[in-house]
Amino acid sequence: MPLFIGTSGWQYADWRNVLYPAGVPVRRWLEEYAAHFTTVELNNAFYRLPSRDGFASWRDRVPAGFVIAVKASRFLTHVRRLRDPAEPVGRLMTHAAGLGDRLGPVLLQLPPTLKADPALLDACLACFPPGTRVAVEPRHDSWWTRETREVLVSRGAALCWADVRARPVTPLWRTAGWAYVRFHEGRAAPWPRYGRRALETWTDRIATACPEGADVYAYFNNDPGAAAVRDAAAFGRAAERAGLRVARTPEPSTAG
Repeated sequence: MPLFIGTSGWQYADWRNVLYPAGVPVRRWLEEYAAHFTTVELNNAFYRLPSRDGFASWRDRVPAGFVIAVKASRFLTHVRRLRDPAEPVGRLMTHAAGLGDRLGPVLLQLPPTLKADPALLDACLACFPPGTRVAVEPRHDSWWTRETREVLVSRGAALCWADVRARPVTPLWRTAGWAYVRFHEGRAAPWPRYGRRALETWTDRIATACPEGADVYAYFNNDPGAAAVRDAAAFGRAAERAGLRVARTPEPSTAG
C-alpha cells in the first residue's frame, strides 16, 4: 500500500527554519519541499486557476515520481456549485495537463452550504476524462446517503476522508480502489497539532479499510506554525511502525 503523505501547499513563511533552511530563497521552496516529500496538494488552484504553462513549470521543478494533487477551482465548486460543469472541468483539466505524469488526484471540496444532490454530482464527475482520479469532500451532512455513495462508486471517485479536531467528520466509505485523506485541525498542543494517538488511530483506519497495494494520499492542511510539516513527518513514522509502505517524509528532527 503506497501511502503518499504531504501538505496542502508549501509556501508558508513560518515554515522557514523548520522545513526550509534560512538561506534557501522563496523561489526555491518547492524544490526544497520535494527533497523531503513525494507529494503536495496544490491549493492555490482553488483561488485562481494557473495557466497550463504555470502547471508545466511546477512539473519541471519536481523530480520524477513526485505527485501533485490539484484542488479544483472554486468557480466550479463554489460559484457554479457543480452546475453546468463541462466548461470549467474541461478548462481545469486542460490546464492541469501541464503537470504531465506528475498529476495526481483532483479534489472537489464542496461548499458547506451545498446540500446533497447526487444527480448533480454524477453529472459533474462524468465530465472528467477517463482515468482521472477525483476525490470529493462534501461538507453538508445531507450527503451521507446511499445515493451519494452509489454515485461515487459508479464513477470510481474517492470520498475524501476529512478529519477535524482529531475525529472523522465524514463516513469512512471506501468508494474507489484508492483513498484520499485530509487533516484539517488537531487537538494537541500547540494548536493545531495532532497527537500521537490520533495519528496512530488513522494509520489503523487506513490499514483496515484499504486493500494492500491501494494508493492512499494523505494531506495535512493545518499549516500554522509548521504543524502540517511536523505532523506529516510524525504520521509517516507512525504508518511505518504499523507496517504500511510510506513514501518519503521529512527526517524526525522536523517533527519536533
